[in-house]
Amino acid sequence: MTTPVPARPSILTVDDDPGVSRAIARDLRRQYGESYRIVRAESGPHALEALREIKMRGEEVAALLADHRMPQMTGVEFLEAAMDLFPVARRVLLTAYADTDAAIRAINVVDLDHYLLKPWDPPQEKLYPVLDRLLADWCATDRRPPRQVRVVGHRWSPRSYEVRDFLARNSVPFRWHALDDTDAEAARLLTAAGQDGTRLPVVVTAEGEALVGPSDAELAAKVGLSTRPSTDFYDLIVVGGGPAGLGAAVYGGSEGLRTVLVERRATGGQAGTSSRIENYLGFPEGVSGEQLTERARRQALKFDVELLTTRDVVGLEPRGAARVVRFDDGTELAAHTVILATGVSYRMLDAPGLGGLTGRGVYYGAATTEGPHCAGQDVYLVGGANSAGQAALYFAAHARRVVLLVRGDSLERTMSHYLVQQLADVPNIEVLTCTEVVGGSGGDHLESLVLRDNRTGGKTSVRASWLFAFIGAAPRTDWLEGTLARDERGFVLAGPDLVADGRAPAGWDLDRLPYHLETSLPGVFVAGDVRAASVKRVASAVGEGAMAVSLVHRYLERS
Repeated sequence: MTTPVPARPSILTVDDDPGVSRAIARDLRRQYGESYRIVRAESGPHALEALREIKMRGEEVAALLADHRMPQMTGVEFLEAAMDLFPVARRVLLTAYADTDAAIRAINVVDLDHYLLKPWDPPQEKLYPVLDRLLADWCATDRRPPRQVRVVGHRWSPRSYEVRDFLARNSVPFRWHALDDTDAEAARLLTAAGQDGTRLPVVVTAEGEALVGPSDAELAAKVGLSTRPSTDFYDLIVVGGGPAGLGAAVYGGSEGLRTVLVERRATGGQAGTSSRIENYLGFPEGVSGEQLTERARRQALKFDVELLTTRDVVGLEPRGAARVVRFDDGTELAAHTVILATGVSYRMLDAPGLGGLTGRGVYYGAATTEGPHCAGQDVYLVGGANSAGQAALYFAAHARRVVLLVRGDSLERTMSHYLVQQLADVPNIEVLTCTEVVGGSGGDHLESLVLRDNRTGGKTSVRASWLFAFIGAAPRTDWLEGTLARDERGFVLAGPDLVADGRAPAGWDLDRLPYHLETSLPGVFVAGDVRAASVKRVASAVGEGAMAVSLVHRYLERS
């Protein structure tokens, strides 16, 4: 019996100029014709039709080269549509000098691999080296369909929500099966796992192992997340995986420091749950917190940074020249230096009836995994800062109506101008100022809220199944009591805030004053929202993380 020869993978090029289209196809055939099938199209719709035919034949596409300025469908629009058919194909945009802004947009929208300026002559210098690298990357990619983790649980189960949120925020692909929705697959998975549904959630790993009510640490270990350090001593320990922590980790690793980042739950912090950040430098079309976090994670791993999840730091102490952090399981990790980037947590709503409904209709933060479940319903959000505005825009795409409850008399003092304008332009978003949640009730899940108008004192009861809170910024720094100087709200003091009348803080044993981001314990630095008087923005947090690493170098040089 003759073994069928696998079809060659395709390289597809699309350009509406017939001359240019033929020229690039000719150059591609000369270099790659023996190993790849060269497919040429002269419009975006025709190119997509060709891709669908290739998909139906069960063949592969290695690279897509698209001209940007095409009628009917631009190159960026084509590449965005093509991603759904061949997500791992390498994407190249052909642009003129005047179209570099389109290339920047493509980097954000379609995760562009490269853009080429036309003309590309000679191809030996300007075309082939680029494609050689991209095709080598494609060949090294695991192109098998990903095996997904599956989660079976109750729709209004707090722990089921926590597991889904944990997996989503750690970029672990999973499929949710709700028993409440008469999901037949949910029943089959429970039967296969030998469970009757009394102990939930049940997580079935990609390898087919059933985990019944797993802890975050157990779950992390089974889905391939790192939870244990490879050694017991580092140059730098970064505590916290938000923008400041990831920034510090990337710069620490890139500058040769043996760096480990430890995170209690998931990298990204509050920013990681943002549906779209539109004022971060270099992303004119905006970027989701998830995308920004995943790129930062990959960047950190590229520089050999160790990323540990589900590790809760509960203690910090000097031990000679070392700085030692202690975990909640009693284990320790030591380093020459430490950067604290633990961020802040949202405050709990102090309203009767809501305490027992957390995870059952009441959520703290964006909880973007819940967006599709809000379809056709009313969603209430509490808060007046950027995180609340971004969440309102996200939920407005799913919900019938989004009501943003703001304690102040306007949004202008607490929210970026661009967000205020965007909220005003969305018809199903309603902003109620001078309004607070003062009560709520529900059985299995949230059913109603009591709202108070602070101008009149009047109260109104409304039916509601969804409430997302974005109030306050509470630092989780109780574990630093007696170790580091903090302000009255618990934020960590550093640099100039520690110096009074030119004198170092009490207990400071060096012949210099603390560096700008250095805490009251030499060799321990702080960055991001947990620092007293910090600017609560993603860009400033990333900047402080990078600055802290430069100060770490200065500290190590003088130690």
